Amino acid sequence: MSSVPSLLNRPAGWFRPSGRAASSRWNTWGPPRAAVLGVARTLTSATRVVDVMHLLRGEDGIEKYYTVNPGSAFADGLDSYLSGLGVHVLSWKEATRRSFNLAVSCSVHPTMRRLDAPLMVLPHGAGYNRLVTESTGDALAPAGLSRRELMWRGKVVPQAIGVSHPSQIDRLAETCPEAVPYALVVGDWCFQRITASLPHRDRYRSLLGAVDGRRLVVVHSTWSEHSLLGRHPDLPLRLVTALPADEFAVAAVFHPNVWARHTRAGVLERLGAAMDAGLMIIPPQEGWRAAVVAGDWVVGDHGSTSFYSAAADRVTLLAATGLDELDPLSPAAAFGRGAPRLDPGGDLHAQLLEAARRHDPAALRPVVDGQLGSIDTSGEVTRARMYRFLARRGVRAPEEAPRPVPVPAPEPVRRAAVTAYDVTGSHDGHGVVDLQRRPLVAGHHTRALGFYAVTTEEAHPHWPHAAEVLARTVADAEVAPLDWIADAAPRHENLNVLVARLDESRCLVRLRGGRRLEARAERDWGAGRPRLDPVLLGSAVNLWLTDGERTSDLTDGLTLRTGRWEVRVAFTPPSAGPRLCPPL
Repeated sequence: MSSVPSLLNRPAGWFRPSGRAASSRWNTWGPPRAAVLGVARTLTSATRVVDVMHLLRGEDGIEKYYTVNPGSAFADGLDSYLSGLGVHVLSWKEATRRSFNLAVSCSVHPTMRRLDAPLMVLPHGAGYNRLVTESTGDALAPAGLSRRELMWRGKVVPQAIGVSHPSQIDRLAETCPEAVPYALVVGDWCFQRITASLPHRDRYRSLLGAVDGRRLVVVHSTWSEHSLLGRHPDLPLRLVTALPADEFAVAAVFHPNVWARHTRAGVLERLGAAMDAGLMIIPPQEGWRAAVVAGDWVVGDHGSTSFYSAAADRVTLLAATGLDELDPLSPAAAFGRGAPRLDPGGDLHAQLLEAARRHDPAALRPVVDGQLGSIDTSGEVTRARMYRFLARRGVRAPEEAPRPVPVPAPEPVRRAAVTAYDVTGSHDGHGVVDLQRRPLVAGHHTRALGFYAVTTEEAHPHWPHAAEVLARTVADAEVAPLDWIADAAPRHENLNVLVARLDESRCLVRLRGGRRLEARAERDWGAGRPRLDPVLLGSAVNLWLTDGERTSDLTDGLTLRTGRWEVRVAFTPPSAGPRLCPPL
């Protein structure tokens, strides 16, 4: 038994607090000078207000709290998101009973008048653009700039209204002139962080599969029936199956309201077939900004993420414009009218390539500049205004401007690797093979463009029997590669090529007729070790094998080319000596 007396046996007086206030006694750092409340109504506004609240430094004596202003149709999951951040979260009831030196929100609602704090509101997207009559009660004022949202009984509720461009103050003068004295151009801190993250582009691209010559297409959809998903719900699937998998990676960004309304399980289920074909989905909380930095193309609509991508000079194509729900005087509407279009029913591959060829970053610059102002100073201006509210508490603004921290790396939601492809390509007769692999999706694929290449994990009842290439992609399998090929060959007499992975850069190949070879990806001096995809290798060998005009043997080597990427592959026949596999 422990020799330390139980606390339960201590006299009651032992627990008596000291003369200091309990809140001070428990502090490691000095007691806070000011308390600031971050107010969220939706996940979109929550992520933005958390971003802005980072401009307030804890070392200046600022204690931060968060709460959810109830009533939004898109509030599902908001409490758990805030709780998961490890921050102080108050119920709305508790928040309205306490006093704060400042409340910051990236959305506005008349009920925020109940807070005992000066209120500063900021946009939660690229400016104020959408007409939401349910919130504004006005068919002309965009959400965030309406009289109904900003005023209560003849008084303006916010004491500071941040806008991203001076033209929005002119718009505010038309929709709610009483609020103009409280407006301030603060730019866009979110976009400032995006631009500051450009040096991390290679790292983001690697995490999103834009490696080995692949370029990244990002599908952006806002919410509502006017969005890309609302107008063309099967476009992500058609896009990912239309593009050669070795030349393009495809990721999707959906507005948090889509997730809130239809649930995470519902979104992933609806996009399940596209994910089976290789689509990556960016979670709604974070990762979309990294996708903006990493992307080469954006296929989007009138949402802010599409606008930010265009502002970052990405090749932009709109599949939906949203003009039916936008303020016609807003830059977002001008963006919808002026950005290049995508025909969802046309040749998607050809349209992307043509858009890249015609891309002129200056074409949309006037629209972008009409929405995003003071980009380089947004954090500095926003923080200065926030600290002015705290000055009466003796909190002084930092002298140095805030340094934009690069946005977090993306963590896309993926499914297992694609297990079946429709392969087309050509062989020049001298060892150079150009290939294009497109994923097969059950229920979507109607006719073969070339031949089928599948892995041993493909479960479709017919494709493995129709395939000309079968590959085992697992290197550390229970059955040794030579034994697997020997066993599989008589069971798949229709196949031209069998491939078993040996490691990341070597494979065992068996041709129709029984010839066996070891394939090895060669690397140039100073280059990294190239990966050798067994399905890609088997497809290239099949193209070589079925080309009656070839003038060389496999032992002369092949060059595999997919778009801008190529790898040289050497083939070695079995050796009579003790060493079967030559060194790298």
